[in-house]
Amino acid sequence: MQFYSTLFDLTSDITGFLTSIGTEVQAVRGSLVRIVVILLLAAVGWQIIKYLAHRIVVHADDDDDTRMTINEKRAQTVSQLMKSVGRAALFLLTLIMILNEFIDIAPLLGASAILGLAVSFGSQSLVKDLISGFFILSEGQFAVGDVIEVEGLKGAVERMTLRVVMLRDIDGTLHIIPNGQITKVSNRTTGWSQAVLDIGVSYDTDLDHAITILKEEAASIGTDAAWEHRLDGTPAVLGVQELADNAILIRVMVRTQPGNQWDAAREFRLRVKRRFDADGIEIPFPQRTVHVRHHGPGEVDAVVAAAGA
Repeated sequence: MQFYSTLFDLTSDITGFLTSIGTEVQAVRGSLVRIVVILLLAAVGWQIIKYLAHRIVVHADDDDDTRMTINEKRAQTVSQLMKSVGRAALFLLTLIMILNEFIDIAPLLGASAILGLAVSFGSQSLVKDLISGFFILSEGQFAVGDVIEVEGLKGAVERMTLRVVMLRDIDGTLHIIPNGQITKVSNRTTGWSQAVLDIGVSYDTDLDHAITILKEEAASIGTDAAWEHRLDGTPAVLGVQELADNAILIRVMVRTQPGNQWDAAREFRLRVKRRFDADGIEIPFPQRTVHVRHHGPGEVDAVVAAAGA
């Protein structure tokens, strides 16, 4: 009887062990299925976030105007931030849900809250960057595509996040500026822009004739089909601005759509130079007059050589 009792106990233990294995296998299988579902939902959620971010940009691009409007710039900025924040939030939520399949995360969340509070005291600059980034975006101080000057750096805003602004300057250098360090911003491409041109003519020029030419060229570029949509009205010829050492300066103000002031200034200077050449108006440049009092052998050549040096 002792033998049968031992055999029965052994059989019961084996059966219980196999049953527990089966239960564990089913539990693991169920967890794996739920993890796959979580990952699929995360992938779908990410696609939805990208779609919504894309729709924001597409909706702002519906305007037929070829220039990038303020709404388009802001839409691109919001789109980038939506994808950045959405990616981080989706990753964190997915990670928590997957961990919950294996361990009880309630104590972990409590510990992480305490840890987060401790870290926050040591990362005040990060919190400052995030808060500053939020206000920069909500107030519309600048957006992707704007040309700004901040902390002594000038360039085009290439990317914005809640933490940093990425600024590309004219020689291609990318500057990364934490939002918390931005205390003053000069935006050169918001609302409207303006080029201030001081056109120099020589002192023996007929000023009335020169001003008439400038007004004609201002009217010409203002009605040019290639430029009228980039300008904000006809350039204004204000008149004599300064009697400088080498020239009389005539000021012209070219008001443009945001970001077009530099191209418009180049085009207007080119047109004025061609017109002045055609009408025989001289654009002066600094010259040096040398007075020679003695005319000894070789002295004149020496003086001229020294002046040229």
